[in-house]
Amino acid sequence: MNFCCAIVPAYNHASTLKKVLTDLSRHVPHIIVVNDGSTDHSRLLLDELQLHNAFLDVIHLSANRGKGIALQKGFERAMAAEFRYAITIDADGQHFADDIPLFTAMIQKYPDSLIVGVRNMQQEGVPGKSSFGNRFSNFWYRVETGIQLPDTQSGFRLYPLERLKGMRCFTRKYEFEIEVLVRAAWRGCRIRWVPVQVYYAPEDSRVSHFRPFRDFVRISLLNTVLVTAAFLWIKPRNWIRKLNRRKIKRFFRQQFANRKQSALHIALSAGFGVFMGIVPIWGYQLLAAIALAHFLKLNKAIVFLSANISIPPMIPLILYISFLTGGWIVGGAPATVSMKVISMDFVKHNFFQYLVGSVVFAIVAGTVTTLLVWLAVSVMRRGKNTG
Repeated sequence: MNFCCAIVPAYNHASTLKKVLTDLSRHVPHIIVVNDGSTDHSRLLLDELQLHNAFLDVIHLSANRGKGIALQKGFERAMAAEFRYAITIDADGQHFADDIPLFTAMIQKYPDSLIVGVRNMQQEGVPGKSSFGNRFSNFWYRVETGIQLPDTQSGFRLYPLERLKGMRCFTRKYEFEIEVLVRAAWRGCRIRWVPVQVYYAPEDSRVSHFRPFRDFVRISLLNTVLVTAAFLWIKPRNWIRKLNRRKIKRFFRQQFANRKQSALHIALSAGFGVFMGIVPIWGYQLLAAIALAHFLKLNKAIVFLSANISIPPMIPLILYISFLTGGWIVGGAPATVSMKVISMDFVKHNFFQYLVGSVVFAIVAGTVTTLLVWLAVSVMRRGKNTG
């Protein structure tokens, strides 16, 4: 297996590309350039350079498809060549190849980590829009992964290629670098960083294809999707993975046998969680449950656990009972309708009946849960006192 290559996505960077590749060749034995449908003379330049440099591997895309696609094409070529790592660097001359030894030293110390080259965004000459966009991105990255990273938008990185295999990203342009960073963290890949130099050319000679409004909107939409996925799937999944028998026993002992909390407080937390798990705000139930539990000063762990009553195997039953409950209250579709008939389309056509039924069912289920948990905790504590 080869150790490391460099991947350079390029789009109309003929003025800076030759110097970037020359500097890179002093540190990396193999360079993959992805010409992303450039309309300047980049193709001629790259063909000439490839003719005289055996270390250069060029991929020409027939049309401009975006930085994310260019990087993915580079990753595919690097994996096919059996490289273990790939360093990505922009073609605009913003980064310095002389910083590459920092990456290789870090990866020797922490193998199979993803390493980000962090720029000093406070230095003179950094565009205001870049500084703001970076702070915005860093904040949401921490929400999505729990990792504090100073520069999530840097394109100067070292990727462990094995950790990227099978990863499916749906973004194609600049926002791909945020998505792949989040997905790598979700896969358990260690994210580390090294400080790097950065050069911003004068504005009149700077080659940049970043479109502030469009790209900011795309990044915002991506963060909305990632935050939702993080709270509805990734964080619960990670929590469940950490469980074992001893931790489960300790959890129930801490949460249900904790005498610092009254039996009523524990029961209300469980009942409220069940209510939030049934109430018809699909996709936002856990987020809303945790937020309201914090506001109401309930036991958030118990609320979270109880709200998971709406796990996929339970959803058809919840829909069925909600629908029947609504039928008894407002009329509508027959209360004897078979459970096999109930689908999301069926619910849409009888939405008011479902809406009323689900709210009533949520209230009843939450109330019953509160009473049963209060009774169980009270009996358990009374038994301990008697013993």
